[in-house]
Amino acid sequence: MINENLNIYLQALNSANSGIIITDNLQPDNPIIYCNSAFEKISGYNKDEIIGHNCRFLQAQDRSQAERQLLKESIRDGKECKVEIRNYQKNGQLFWNELVISPVKNEDGLITHFIGVQNDVTHRKKVEYDLREEKSSVEEKIQQRTKELMGKEAFLSSIIQTVRESLLVLDSNYIVLSANNHFLSSFKVTQEETVGKILFELGNHQWDIDGLKDLLTKILPTNNPVTDYEVEHHFQHIGKKVMLLNAYRIEFEGQYKDRILIAIEDITDKKELDRRKDDFLSIASHELKTPLTTIKSLIQLLQRMDPVKNPDQFTTSLDKVSIYIEKLNKLISKLLDTSKIHSGNIELHLEPFEIDKTIKEAIENLSVVNPEYNISFSGCTNASVCGDEMQILQVFNNLISNAIKYAPGSKNIEVYINVVGNFVKISVKDFGMGISHQDKIKIFERFFRASNIQKKYPGLGIGLYVSHEIIVNHKGTLWVESEVGEGSTFNFTLPVIKN
Repeated sequence: MINENLNIYLQALNSANSGIIITDNLQPDNPIIYCNSAFEKISGYNKDEIIGHNCRFLQAQDRSQAERQLLKESIRDGKECKVEIRNYQKNGQLFWNELVISPVKNEDGLITHFIGVQNDVTHRKKVEYDLREEKSSVEEKIQQRTKELMGKEAFLSSIIQTVRESLLVLDSNYIVLSANNHFLSSFKVTQEETVGKILFELGNHQWDIDGLKDLLTKILPTNNPVTDYEVEHHFQHIGKKVMLLNAYRIEFEGQYKDRILIAIEDITDKKELDRRKDDFLSIASHELKTPLTTIKSLIQLLQRMDPVKNPDQFTTSLDKVSIYIEKLNKLISKLLDTSKIHSGNIELHLEPFEIDKTIKEAIENLSVVNPEYNISFSGCTNASVCGDEMQILQVFNNLISNAIKYAPGSKNIEVYINVVGNFVKISVKDFGMGISHQDKIKIFERFFRASNIQKKYPGLGIGLYVSHEIIVNHKGTLWVESEVGEGSTFNFTLPVIKN
């Protein structure tokens, strides 16, 4: 009877139009343990990608909203709270979310869970803005729209909206007259925040760029266009952008004089890809050359040595050759793993195994190899997962190795394991340098290496990429939570075998 009632409740929740989540207040960081189908639809993520996360992941890098602090305080005080907050779907699309959270208490009055009910109010927000605009100047808006449809400016506007490049039209005072959809989407802004505003004041003066000002002041006095002008700038919500700007003074048959058309090409990813390729080739060449050079020198030494006269030295040199060959073999294996994953040819040997036992044994082995580090372990799942145990160990060992490598000032590493919904969640926490918001976005990409650690901590930038793809192939998720200077926590989930 209880199971039957539970199924009815779950069916009811999944039938709701509102997104519903349940978080576990007794676990660290209040992770999501349940979400209904409507929440998946609203957020664009599937259930497997949601379970185990704190619901703040929907705000992406938009962390300055006052509503976030209000939610944090309400959860801390165990109070109900209602906010309207900006969230971002999996594809990066902005949406407005009306969120109501309520605490759930047990018989002893302890808050064990929070229930969140969410509704997408993006359309309502747009309607409210449209109504304000209509109310302020209905007649003027109708006349202006009629002229646009009848004139050539409307024709130009329609072209601008279809171009797969960010385009702006400015007047002689650098006020934005038009911004196409690609610009709004790329820079995470709305028409209300852009049109009618001075370019240099957009986004709390984020476009107050010396190079851009210099470019535009050269356009109006002359008819000479500015082409392929490269500007690099750091935006608060979207991070560093490298842009290629082209600007032209435009005129329509003697009308609309002194208007400027700016085309903005985002070449950030292209620049980053070129940098990564150069770094990878340089590092890979160095990493391969170092053991090869040592092996060559040792072999030359062995060739000149009489093993009968110098048996100890001969054996020692031979052992060193073996050690460097093993280093070379591991490096080549990493590169082969990357190649197999990228081509989709990685093989999985799936078998049930006890995840608690696997993690405990791995920690014991790592503690023997790294006796100076204190790797603590807490939590218990008593769960079995179906997967390639060696590959899961490879992921865990890589996370521990990174925790040691990037936290040189700390000797403590915390490992926590627990069950979240239908998943096992493993967390590895270090107390090192932390990771910036911009680097977190790309940290699981192939060959990515943060520029500020490249010289001090050499590597190929493939360990986290391989780990991420292994977990994805096991139907789990791998993510990181980190702040600069406050350490990092890498988490991954694996589906539990249902009894």
